[in-house]
Amino acid sequence: MTPRTIFEPDHEIFRAAVRKFFRAEVTPHVDRWRRQGSVDREIFRKAGEHGYLLMWAPEQYGGLGIDDMRYEQIVQEENFRHGDPGLCLTLHSRVVAPYIGEHGTEAQKQRWLPAAVRGEKILAVAMSEPAAGSDLGGMQARAEEHDDHWVLSGSKTYISNGLLADLVVVAARTGRGADRAIGLFVVEEGMAGFRRGRKLDKLGLDAQDTAEMFFDGVVVPKQNVLGDPTQGFRYLTRALAVERLQIAIGAVAHAQVAFDVTLEFVKQRTAFGRPIGTFQDPRFRMARMRAELDAMQSHIDHCVMLASAGALSAEVASGAKMLATELEGRVIDDCLQLHGGAGYMEEYRISRMYRDARVTRIFGGTSEIMAEIIGRRLGLDERRLTR
Repeated sequence: MTPRTIFEPDHEIFRAAVRKFFRAEVTPHVDRWRRQGSVDREIFRKAGEHGYLLMWAPEQYGGLGIDDMRYEQIVQEENFRHGDPGLCLTLHSRVVAPYIGEHGTEAQKQRWLPAAVRGEKILAVAMSEPAAGSDLGGMQARAEEHDDHWVLSGSKTYISNGLLADLVVVAARTGRGADRAIGLFVVEEGMAGFRRGRKLDKLGLDAQDTAEMFFDGVVVPKQNVLGDPTQGFRYLTRALAVERLQIAIGAVAHAQVAFDVTLEFVKQRTAFGRPIGTFQDPRFRMARMRAELDAMQSHIDHCVMLASAGALSAEVASGAKMLATELEGRVIDDCLQLHGGAGYMEEYRISRMYRDARVTRIFGGTSEIMAEIIGRRLGLDERRLTR
């Protein structure tokens, strides 16, 4: 494995502490969480007690004021190695909470961020809809403005942390006719008209409480609107670059764990009187995977540094997400193949990893959408070239 150069001694000390936390507080519960279809709420509180949530949040809101994404990267990597991808701490901390941190008023930050830092309030974001998927332009959920409140109606689906969430940032159309203005509304547990549907049965991510949500005339106070209620599209698209990088970080971490599990397996399992890793095909497969993982990890580390400096562009994040998730799929598929029949058995970790990995090429924007974003930034836009 190529040495990584972006981490400083403080990061390595932090990693050791995070690894100890996951081994003690997460690893023993993973099998039970996967069976019950959800992590325990308590794990968010414990992560908050250790300072692992919203590390970027300023100290006046209970955070550490550390806007260095390498720390979140370490939490993700240790979770994929010693925990489970269904535990969405990064979604809570780096995807949803920044909507409040960047677009909330001082009163909103004081009201919501400290509880999120402590893990007492779990966060989710609701964008995808049954008929439109993640196509924000096709969004049907609507919010109508009244004197001191908005009335929110519609439905959302594929919501991660959907059953556990106490606060949900909901995107809804606020414009009329051709006006596709979107607003972001913080819906709180217990609001009349807000209900959760079933926990969705999925191919993988067994411990993730992915759910549907329904909003039937939910009265949302204007104090629960984030920023300008017409600028939600801009807020969402700006945040997607960091979200896609988080997916890429997890994809490479997941693939690296699969590689390590498989390397140990091919050294131990024998065929025809010798370890299967000593045959040319397995040996060459492992060598290629090692080289590809090293190259991709270097790129993702570079993107993390760009993000920490506020210089991560949409197209670079899209490329990182596309390539990292596709590599994850190839690596884990090869790793399962090298396990032979054992790889198809649920008792082997690689079987679960294979199922968990498939969604990363879909959520956060499919690989095809990522290619479309990059292509348009290259000037390869039909509307421009055919005028």
